[in-house]
Order: sequence, then C-alpha cells, then structure tokens
Amino acid sequence: MKAQGNILIVDDDIDVLETARMFLKQEFSSVDIEQNPEKISGHFERKDYDVVLLDMNFKKGMNDGAEGFFWLNEILKMDNDASVILITAYGEVDLAVKAMKEGATDFVLKPWKNQKLLATIMSALKLRESRKEVVRLKESQQSSTRSSGEFENLTGESAALQRVKDLIKKVAATDADVLILGENGTGKEVVARNIHQHSNRKDEVFVHVDLGAISETLFESELFGHVKGAFTDARQDKPGRFEVAQKGTIFLDEIGNLSLPLQAKLLTVLQSRKVKRVGSNKDINLDVRLICATNMPLNEMVAEQTFRQDLLYRINTVEIRVPSLRERREDISLLADHFLKIFSHKYHKKGIKIATSTLEKLKSYPWPGNIRELQHAVERAVILSETDSIDSIESFISVPHHPSSLLAEDKTLDEMERDFILQTLERNNGHVTKTAKVLGLTRTALYRRMNKHGI
Repeated sequence: MKAQGNILIVDDDIDVLETARMFLKQEFSSVDIEQNPEKISGHFERKDYDVVLLDMNFKKGMNDGAEGFFWLNEILKMDNDASVILITAYGEVDLAVKAMKEGATDFVLKPWKNQKLLATIMSALKLRESRKEVVRLKESQQSSTRSSGEFENLTGESAALQRVKDLIKKVAATDADVLILGENGTGKEVVARNIHQHSNRKDEVFVHVDLGAISETLFESELFGHVKGAFTDARQDKPGRFEVAQKGTIFLDEIGNLSLPLQAKLLTVLQSRKVKRVGSNKDINLDVRLICATNMPLNEMVAEQTFRQDLLYRINTVEIRVPSLRERREDISLLADHFLKIFSHKYHKKGIKIATSTLEKLKSYPWPGNIRELQHAVERAVILSETDSIDSIESFISVPHHPSSLLAEDKTLDEMERDFILQTLERNNGHVTKTAKVLGLTRTALYRRMNKHGI
C-alpha cells in the first residue's frame, strides 16, 4: 500500500528526475518532477507538498550551493513547515549541513541508494505530519479560547471555585510548575487548560498526556521520542510529547500512577530540562510549561515510599486543589443548567426545564463522581425525557441511592465493591479519610480503588 504524501523533486538532470520518479511512484501517492526551479512556485500553487527533494546546483560549472540556498529560502517562504531534502554531491556535504541550519530537513548524496532515499523521505514525511499536528492543536486551542468566556468551562459562583479562579490568575502569568489535586471528575484538566489559556504561552500548544494510559514499556518512547531503529517497531524518527509541547504547555495527568522507576526517569528530564530520544545520545533542550495532576494523596505516598519526595518538590511549586462537587453544592444548579443547554441542543429537545423540587434533590445527592457524574446524569435525563419538565430524580441517578438493596447474585464482585465504596462514602458525607478508616484501608489504597471504579 502506497504512503499518502505529495513529493516534488527539483533537479536539472532529467535522468535523475526520471529515475527518482520511477522508484518513488511505487511508494507514494503523488510524485512530481521539475527541471526548472523557477517553476517551483507554480507547483506550490497547485498542490500542498509534504516533501521537496531539491538539488543544490542548477547552472553548469556551479558548485557553491548558492542556488540551493536561494531556492530553499523561497520554498520556506511559500510553506514555512515544508520538509526540504537537499540532493548533493559528496564534496558538498558541508554546504548541506549549513543549509540544514537554515531550515532544510536532511540531505541525500548522489548517487543514492534507494532504501536510504526512501528512509530519508519517510522521516521527513513524519516530521511534516508532526508540524501539521502542532499547527492543528494551536488553531483548535486558539479557536476554543476565542469562543469561551474568561474561564472556559469553570462554571460556578461558589467561594470554593472562586479561590481556584484567583489562583489561576496569579499563577498563569508565571512559568511556575503547577500541581493540581482533586478527586476524579472535579475538572482538573479544565483547570490546567485555563492556566495555559491565561499564560504567555497561550498561542502555543497544550499537550495532554494521560500517564495512567501509557504502559511502562512505551513510557520513554511516548514522552521522550525515539530514533529509527531504536527498537523493533521504530521505523521512523518520532518526537516525544515533550518535544511536541516545545514553547507551550505539557499537562501530565494521573502522575500519581507512575511507578518509582518511571518517576526517576521523569525527574531526570525535569531537572535538566533536556530530553534524549530513545536510541540517541543527543540532548534536546526543553522550553515547556509543566502542569501535573492527580487524585492520589502524594504526601501520604511519599511517607509510604511509593512516590519520590524530590519529584513532588519538583512538580508542585504551586499547588491548586480543585474542590469536590460536595464542597460547592451551591454550584449544582448552575452546572445542571449549563449541561442541560448543551444536551437539549445536542438531542434537539429545546425548552426542557428541570423542576425546582428535582433541583433541590440534586443538591442533596453526594455526587461521588463529581462534575463528570453530574454531566452524564443530565445527558441521561435529557435523552429519557418525554415532556418539557424533568420532575424525577430517578431520571438523573441510575445507581440506586442504597446499592445494597440490589441482590448480590445479580452483580459482579467489582460491582459490589464499587457500590459498597459509594455507600460508605455517602454515609460519611464524601469524607475520604473517614471512609478509608471505616473500610479498613489506607487513604492511598482507597484512592486506588476509587480510581479503578471511576469514582
């Protein structure tokens, strides 16, 4: 199967052009050739090229590479993210290296070996895709920022939420590392995105990394990148998430789930602000804003020696604790109304209201899953609604208020454990320490079980 990519080859030697085209047409979806560099702009007007192979000299007797430098700059003016591979003779290697400093991606020596040429183009194509992804991220985030209010998706007027907003304002203007703490579903990612959107890096990328979803074997490759051949499936160079986040913000979610060996590797990078791709000895300097988040009790984990104290010091220059929904019950009506507008529009059920008596019941429910649970509850209620007024609390809450009333034989062991934790949390008004004591668990062990069940 051919790779998707538009390739343009520019060389004054027709034999070189035809040979390259015959080979590359077998590998890529589109390959164009051009002898006259003056016509490059015409090609770019007709097509968006992913990779350009460019000769360094076109006039007879010229070997100083001046033409290559000129046309390289012209191509980059037309497309600043273009991947340009220089075609050069052996004696012009120093010139090609100089050109790479001015924006060329790589170079190939004439006469080339086909597999070497193919590998070089594939790496350039991958680089092009990474650059385009960064552009898409920036455009998406800038659009989101323009369409949102002062604090995107931080709905509420409670004193507890206002304290979070005040901290965001204070910390956003700095480059300080931030640690966001809070239960599952409280909106830690929303807080991180708001810090980024109010920072001096708001026009750069925001890269979200869910550390809980990355396996130990892929951790270094995903975060730090790898070079071709570093391991069996490393077919091309790949930048890691830290590289993609250059000049912007990297958000390391679920940092409490990292094992001690991975914590040590991360700490090394954060201390040096340098990263090495897997399989490479070259240091890459990092310029990123670091924000981390977890629902785990890191201080207790430090005492239990399951989280490194030096890493905790490194990531929490400023600490922001996001309140649970139980701590900001006065915001439940505003949040429910916010989600109601979203889902009534989504499901074409405009005009739906929540009865005042039902809203009062929503305020008294413990919401162990916090805002995420409320969001899903409102969506469910809108889907099931048959009238313009939602009058029943059961429309929102699918899990019975007293889970033990269900027959045990109808439930799996995991379901019974989840329901028992929910029931105990409710009896203790959502207080995690008291709940852990009643269940005979440490806070850390309870948090792990809550995380496992999405509570």
